[in-house]
Amino acid sequence: MPGPRFVADPPEWTRRVEMGGLTALFHIPSGMTHLLAAPAPQILDVIANNPGDAAEILSRMTVDFDVDGGEDAILARLAELEASGLVSRV
Repeated sequence: MPGPRFVADPPEWTRRVEMGGLTALFHIPSGMTHLLAAPAPQILDVIANNPGDAAEILSRMTVDFDVDGGEDAILARLAELEASGLVSRV
């Protein structure tokens, strides 16, 4: 059975700056800035306006990114992103 589905805000609702292996992300709706390490920015990229569960997200990510860990690692990052307000369940 598939797990929960997650979605991120559209890219135009954020501003990003790459900083030596980290991504500084300003989330316009909340007015907050977040420092993200891989694979969090990549997760946001693949679920912006395109919901998915952990298996779908992992599958999408492996097209363009090297991914360490499996669905459990993706779920852990999704939980962190959800707690920070950058993704939501649909």
